[in-house]
Amino acid sequence: MDADLNPDGRPGRDPNEDPGRTPAAGRPGGTEPDPGGAAPGAEGVGLVRGDDGAPIQHQRVHVPDARSVRPPSRPDRPGSDGEHRLQERMGTTARAAKFYDEQVLDRLNPRMREFAARQEMFFLATSDRHGECDNTFRAGPPGFVQVFDDRTLAYPEYRGNGVLASLGNIQENPHVGILMIDFLQDRIGLHVNGRARVLTDEEMRRERPDLPVEPVPGRRARLWVEVTVEEAYIHCAKHIPHLQKVPARGDRAWGTDDSRRKGGDFFGAAAEAADRAPDERPRRKADDTPSRASAPPQAARPAGRAW
Repeated sequence: MDADLNPDGRPGRDPNEDPGRTPAAGRPGGTEPDPGGAAPGAEGVGLVRGDDGAPIQHQRVHVPDARSVRPPSRPDRPGSDGEHRLQERMGTTARAAKFYDEQVLDRLNPRMREFAARQEMFFLATSDRHGECDNTFRAGPPGFVQVFDDRTLAYPEYRGNGVLASLGNIQENPHVGILMIDFLQDRIGLHVNGRARVLTDEEMRRERPDLPVEPVPGRRARLWVEVTVEEAYIHCAKHIPHLQKVPARGDRAWGTDDSRRKGGDFFGAAAEAADRAPDERPRRKADDTPSRASAPPQAARPAGRAW
């Protein structure tokens, strides 16, 4: 199927294009409406004409008001259209351009690789195909994040509560955002954005035979998440608190099902569960809800097993 056709044959967006961010090769232009079509700022029917000028198809198009038309984003400008529009509105375009030019990379440089390889924790942001987000925390000893090269890192996944929210999101939308913060030494952070895939431990070791057997002592990874780096940049030290380690209060209960050792019902949610009406429980969007944030599976790299 041609990339510029929808499944029913109508012209449409390339399914591999991320609608919210500027692709490296720039953005394609839209179909020009017929001059006799809809008025500016309205949605109407425009004529699609053949080489001889004869109308061959009617197509619904949106004709923007001339006052709202902006030049397309610079092909080499990182970030989303939304952040670019807000920069213009807030008068920070020049400051943002300086940050993009000086700090935003499409890979991990040597200092970033060294930083990532010694971290003991990070925060992970994912979203499903509707763009509904989850944010979580991962931790381990220094080296639990495996940095393979300047564009690839991975981390292990262990037995948890069985929900698999982040991994499930990755199956629908491979875009992930990782934030590593050094609270103890340098008081600095590193953002890593990219595309992830999920692999079993066996699959990962077939591809990476030199992978350490136990990245976290006493535990064995069930799954791995491998991230192909697309953006990497600093998180400034300005508001990062300086923390210190204290002696552990007891042995960590990795993989336990003991509710008390996992924190019990700290927020009282379980105690309230019986009193909650079904319509008070959170729900995800229905499967047939249109989504602008849908992301196609990766084509360039083999996908990991679905989990």
